Amino acid sequence: MNSIDPAVFEEWMMTGLVTLLIIFMGFIVWDLAKKSKAGRFGSFILFFVLGLGVAAFIIKSVVIGLIESGAL
Repeated sequence: MNSIDPAVFEEWMMTGLVTLLIIFMGFIVWDLAKKSKAGRFGSFILFFVLGLGVAAFIIKSVVIGLIESGAL
């Protein structure tokens, strides 16, 4: 019987669950834009800000990976 390394399991769950959270937040922002009648520009601003948060999370993960690998 193979056992899964807890660190690998945590990494996969973190990636998967954060991805689901980002998708859910995208749905919430879309629903908010629709219900508030934000229009194209308002919807763009809402999704742009959400995108900045997602980009920050991705950049943080990349930088941590580079630091741990010794590239930085």
